[in-house]
Amino acid sequence: MTAGTFTTADGCALTFDVAGRGQPVLWQHGLGAPLDQPLEVFPQDTGLQRVTVMCRGHGGSALGDPSRLSIAQFAEDALALLDHLGVEQATVGGISLGAAIALRLASFNAPRVAKLVLARPAWVDGPSIERQHGYHVAAQYLEQYGAEEGAERFRASPEFLEVLAASPDNAASLIGFFKRPRPDTTIALLLRIPLDWPGVSRAQITTFRQPALVIGNDQDYVHPLAYARELASLIPGSRLAEITSKTIDRAAYVAEFRDALAGFLSDRGGDR
Repeated sequence: MTAGTFTTADGCALTFDVAGRGQPVLWQHGLGAPLDQPLEVFPQDTGLQRVTVMCRGHGGSALGDPSRLSIAQFAEDALALLDHLGVEQATVGGISLGAAIALRLASFNAPRVAKLVLARPAWVDGPSIERQHGYHVAAQYLEQYGAEEGAERFRASPEFLEVLAASPDNAASLIGFFKRPRPDTTIALLLRIPLDWPGVSRAQITTFRQPALVIGNDQDYVHPLAYARELASLIPGSRLAEITSKTIDRAAYVAEFRDALAGFLSDRGGDR
């Protein structure tokens, strides 16, 4: 495994992680997530090279100018990392925010994307502000009350209770934002990214020609299974893998996620 840092065109220092040898797979994390999140579900011994850039404000990456925080910027940064590493083409995918980055790259930088993986997508073809409103509210509590009191007050908020009733796993993730080591970056990210979207229209999605896998699960307030199903129906010839929710069985979620991803990544017959 190799960890490194590179600097973007606008001077933002980003950390990245590379493991394995073989065809590269750009595999991206979700909003606020550490490197452990995408690593947990990535299959072992694939004969592939996993490449992950920690988005601005995540891990050891700098935040940069907060006004530049967007899915489009994160996609541009991911492409800059591929350039930095000398990677001409890669399988591109990720979880939640990572899926949004992959979706944008597949549309605006199609020649660079060999295959596409959209796992637990939080957007389809427009903003998903209602589903992600809890993120925005969490940022406001964190900014106003600090980590400890903010978390306590947020637990009693109607926004948190609505998410908790539908998806305990999503609720746990929301509380996790109050425990991140850099509150300033958390606030900046949560005030902006949940209001954003990949910027890829339904018409654009239907023109994708890369082999694609969409992974979704039920009991997920922020990443409705309906989003995964809709994206799979829009992308020509794509596969849909419906896996067990972490709320039901975390071990099954991880195992089924790995199996679906391993099968897709190793299937050369699916290449077009």
